[in-house]
Amino acid sequence: MLRDLSPRPGDLDPIETASRDEIAALQRRRMAETLRHAYANVPHYRRAFDAAGVHPDDFRDLPDLARFPFTTKADLRASYPFGMFAVPREQVARIHASSGTTGKPTVVGYTQADLHVWAEVMARSIRAGGGRPGMRVHVAYGYGLFTGGLGAHYGAERLGCTVIPMSGGQTERQVQLIQDFAPEIIMVTPSYMLALLDGFRAAGVDPRGTSLLAGIFGAEPWTNAMRAEIERDFDMHAVDIYGLSEVMGPGVANECVETKDGLHVWEDHFYPEVIDLETGAVLPDGVAGELVFTSLTKQATPVIRYRTRDLTRLLPGTARAMRRMEKVTGRSDDMLIVRGVNVFPTQIEELVLERDELSGHYQIELARTGRMDEMLIRVEARPEGFGATDAGPALALAVKERVGVSARVEVLPPGGIERSLGKARRVIDRRPKGGI
Repeated sequence: MLRDLSPRPGDLDPIETASRDEIAALQRRRMAETLRHAYANVPHYRRAFDAAGVHPDDFRDLPDLARFPFTTKADLRASYPFGMFAVPREQVARIHASSGTTGKPTVVGYTQADLHVWAEVMARSIRAGGGRPGMRVHVAYGYGLFTGGLGAHYGAERLGCTVIPMSGGQTERQVQLIQDFAPEIIMVTPSYMLALLDGFRAAGVDPRGTSLLAGIFGAEPWTNAMRAEIERDFDMHAVDIYGLSEVMGPGVANECVETKDGLHVWEDHFYPEVIDLETGAVLPDGVAGELVFTSLTKQATPVIRYRTRDLTRLLPGTARAMRRMEKVTGRSDDMLIVRGVNVFPTQIEELVLERDELSGHYQIELARTGRMDEMLIRVEARPEGFGATDAGPALALAVKERVGVSARVEVLPPGGIERSLGKARRVIDRRPKGGI
C-alpha cells in the first residue's frame, strides 16, 4: 500500500486554489508586461511582431495572443549565443544551454529574479509530487548546462528539503547511497530509474524495501505502463514533471500525487496553448495538438508562443485550479515514419510493458533494404522471463495489429540493452538521409 502523500490544509500556495477568473486576470496583466518587455528589448521579437503587423498595445485579452507570431528553436539558434537576452548581460546571473547535438545549442539566461521564480515553481512541483519540508531528496538528474540537476536542487532546497546532489551515473554508488542516506524522494529520468532497479537487483537488495516514497520523473516521454512498473517494483509513487530550458527548465508543470491524472501547469508563470501542427490554429481545450508556451514572468529570456513540438492536450484542473496537460505522448520531431505509418516510441513502450516477461528496456532500430523500411525492436527480458519462446512473436503481432507496421522483435537477456545515464536512446535510425 503506497503511503498517502496528499497535501494538508494550508500547504498550497494561494494561487493553486484561486478561481479561474483570478488566474486569468493575473495572466492578462503579466502577459501584457511580457509582450512589452520582449518587444522593447529583444531585436528578434521587434522584427517578428512588426513583420506580423502586431504591437504589444494590440493585446487586450488572452485570446489576442493568437495574433502574435510563434517562436521556434530555429529562432533561438539564429540568435546564438545571447541575441535573445532582454536584459544587459551584467544582469544575467546564470546561463544554461541545450546539448546542441542537432545544431547550435539554445542558450537561455536567468536574472536573480528568474532564479527565484524557478526555485519557487520547482518547490511547488516537488510538493505536488509528494515532497515535504525536511525530507531528503536524491537528485540523479545531470548537473551542468542541462537544467535538470540544478533546477531540482534549488527547488528542493527552497521547499526546505535536504538535497543529495548525486547527479547521473555511478549506478552502484547510487544504489548504495539510497540505502545509506535513506532519501524519501528521488528525481531522475524514468529510463535511468529502470537502470537503478537493475542495480538494486544486482546488489541483492529488494527495491521495495528502500526509504523511497515518491519519484519525480521527467526529461523524456514515458507511459502510464512504465509508471505502473516503477510503482510496483519500488512500492513508491511515480509522478511526471515537465519543463524545457527554453521556457524555464523543469517545473513548468507537475502531476499531483493525490490524483496522477495529468500535469498541472503553473499558469501564473507559464501560459499554455495547444495548436494544430499544420495550420497553427489554437485548438480548444480537450483537443490534442502541439503544446505552445509563453513565459509570463521571465526577465532575461522571455519567450512568446514557443513551439515545444510536444504533443498533448489541455484539460480542466482537478487537484489544483490550474489547467492540466495530458501526459506527453511524444514529440512531433520524434515521430517515426515507417512505410508511411506514423510511429511514436511511446506506442512501442506501452506494448512492451504489457508483456510480463519483458522489461522496460527497449530500442528501435530502423534500416532500409532497397526501397523498403525495416524496423527491428530489441527488447530485454526480465530475469524470470528470459527463454519464453512466445514473447517476441507476441510483441511483433501486437505492433502489427495496434500500430499498423510490421517489425522484427529480438528478445535479449537481462542487461542486453545499453543503459543510459540520462535520457534513453530509444531510436537508432540507420536509413539513408533525405527520404522517408
